[in-house]
Amino acid sequence: MRGFARAAASLLLLLAAWQGFVWATRPPPFMLPDPLRVAQAALRTWPTLLDATGITLAEIVLGLLTGIAAGVLLALALAAVRPLRLWLLPALVVSQALPVFALAPLLVLWLGYGMAPKVAMAALLIFFPVAVTFLDGLRRVDPALLDLARTMAPDTGWATRARRLWQVELPAALPALASGIRMGAGVAPIAVVIGEWVGASRGLGYLMLHANGRAQTDVMFAALACLALLSLALYFGIDAALRRALPWLPDDRAQPIPPLER
Repeated sequence: MRGFARAAASLLLLLAAWQGFVWATRPPPFMLPDPLRVAQAALRTWPTLLDATGITLAEIVLGLLTGIAAGVLLALALAAVRPLRLWLLPALVVSQALPVFALAPLLVLWLGYGMAPKVAMAALLIFFPVAVTFLDGLRRVDPALLDLARTMAPDTGWATRARRLWQVELPAALPALASGIRMGAGVAPIAVVIGEWVGASRGLGYLMLHANGRAQTDVMFAALACLALLSLALYFGIDAALRRALPWLPDDRAQPIPPLER
């Protein structure tokens, strides 16, 4: 909640700076409307904004779930099979050099103008950070824990290896997986909006593109504000859920500094 309050305070400061800049420079409204004009546009078009926000939220959530599932399965496979890691990991790194804008038209061409290409865009952008962070966590488990597990179960069979993975390595790697999920939550809205820009008939990205073509800058800013609020709520909601589900995660919130001993 403190993080969300700080984000709200930062947003208010940004709005105040925006309003002050408009008062000082007086740009044409079609170039930069003031926050009050944007709020009026949001109230005027709230049914359209609400429908577009719901579509974009559904695409983001489905993309997140798909990307997280693909990243987790890939990381487990790479950690379990060393030859697969040696051959597949460089190809995955090279695949991330492809720009998202280059993939978006192809996905729209292959999957149509519905929700599928946006979900695929988000999943493609999310699964790599999830897979890499989770794989790094699996490979950096405390050696003392692994030695203890081998001492208690010295058998080297697949059943013992799977039990060790489930009971020791997987819990130890969950903090790294949580970091990857947070990264995915931050980039998922970008992928979805890009997909909506390339080819869509609904959603916040489509609404922004449509408003920009009609010089309705206030409506475009209202859609941007909805996207920003949606992204903040999604990120802090996922962060709170991860902290509740994984209470042993390191807490990065400020702690009181103990006084120096004399």
